[in-house]
Amino acid sequence: MQSMLKPVLIHLLFFLQFNIIIPQVQDLSVNTFSSDSIITANIKIVGDLMCHSTQFKYAWVNADSFDFTGVYREVKKYLSDADLTIGNLETVTAGNSKKYSGYPFFNAPDDFIYALKDAGFDLLITANNHVLDQGEKGVIRTIEKISENKLNYSGTAKNQNDKDSLRIFDINNIKIAVLAYTENTNGIPVPKGKDYLINIVDSLRIKKDIEKARTFGADIVIVQFHFGVEYKREPNKYQQDIVEKTILAGADIIIGSHPHVIQPLKYFKTINGNIDTGLIAYSLGNFISNQRWRYSDAGIILNIEIAKNLKRDSFYILKVSYLPTWVFRGETDKGKEYIILPADTSGKNSTFNFLYATDKKLMIEAFEDTKESITKYTGNIELTVPFNLVKKYNGKYYFWIR
Repeated sequence: MQSMLKPVLIHLLFFLQFNIIIPQVQDLSVNTFSSDSIITANIKIVGDLMCHSTQFKYAWVNADSFDFTGVYREVKKYLSDADLTIGNLETVTAGNSKKYSGYPFFNAPDDFIYALKDAGFDLLITANNHVLDQGEKGVIRTIEKISENKLNYSGTAKNQNDKDSLRIFDINNIKIAVLAYTENTNGIPVPKGKDYLINIVDSLRIKKDIEKARTFGADIVIVQFHFGVEYKREPNKYQQDIVEKTILAGADIIIGSHPHVIQPLKYFKTINGNIDTGLIAYSLGNFISNQRWRYSDAGIILNIEIAKNLKRDSFYILKVSYLPTWVFRGETDKGKEYIILPADTSGKNSTFNFLYATDKKLMIEAFEDTKESITKYTGNIELTVPFNLVKKYNGKYYFWIR
């Protein structure tokens, strides 16, 4: 899929040209159509991509060389099979002259971004509270390293022209705009006269950006927010208020990050959007980090299938599913590692060979917590794939001992 991406800047738009794929789809909500009457776009989104100091110490190879690719080896196949894969990059890459660092002022090695490209990501969200951790140069250099790895970004900009350029992706003739904003920058002021560097949450600006996206042909508008209160498992009033205003402004899908824990998913009736029923995921949790406590060691791969009915010229969310993930940290036959483990890890895979009983318990607990959080408001979202090594008995999931 990565080889198909050919970004081209056209006036105010970033277009990605994808090969047209018309899958065999039989059912679309109430009605059934022939397979040639609809086209689809598959989007996968994950939460926070963090790089604490222990992570880059584990990834160190030699000199100024790091290998983060193993982190994603169990989830790579899920990330790379989508038309568009999105993640929230909650660090900057300011270079080794600034010294690499984790919390509270992040600065990850450049190899961290390379591993994201290798894992299958296409677009990184760069508007978050740590975006100014290494100042203006950190913002600019991070954009440069993202671009060097042939990835796209949304939420920060090198200059005003870059800020005015909307990210609109043409996926199988369905045009999808991705806008991104952060609630704050941890009190670090945006350099005077350079507001273009970061998109700060502003209802009027968001409304104008959505209108601009529609003007330039966006069929679907996704708005990503970095907002809320850390470690809170439900959205606060601020999140809910911003979401309501964004729905009024015409957003179709709203995705959140920052709490570092999973918050509920919810459907809504669109008002000025292009689809009848929209989707809000308040927080997708941590996809990778060194936050080892309960709820913060879990994330999901959110799968959204968007369809266009060619006969009716209308759009739908055809399918929503998710795959729970949990971050393992410890010793393997390769040494000290971080590995993102998906809920469907196969018994043929060696991943579980080095898990202790305590690891297994924490992993299953995380999967159960994830389902509880995601379905709290809807109650009808099922896992995208079955647990192969986890069996359900009397309503609970258990690690299956072979």
